[in-house]
Amino acid sequence: MRNFLMVIAATTMALAPLATTSANAAPKHNVEKKASKAKPKYKQQHRWAKGQKFDQRYAANYRVIKNPKTYHLHNAPRGYQWVQSGNDAVLVAITGGLIGAVIANAIK
Repeated sequence: MRNFLMVIAATTMALAPLATTSANAAPKHNVEKKASKAKPKYKQQHRWAKGQKFDQRYAANYRVIKNPKTYHLHNAPRGYQWVQSGNDAVLVAITGGLIGAVIANAIK
């Protein structure tokens, strides 16, 4: 009986590393990786219109135009400012974000 227990213990100890390596091994699933879409370099161009609310999150290449004369624009009235969205110049109310005018392709 004692020899029988020794044989079982020796067999268990010999096979234990084989059982753990198969359990720790990565599963062999046939998983295909989905192709990730590359993010565009610039945001998609938004079509602004007079009366819309301007949101700079949707403006491509957004910046405030400090000197509108450089782009042949008139000075912004009080409470408004010119901003760039892509190649467009947009006249936006400072407080509410309401669009007063849009000049397409004013900035090249």
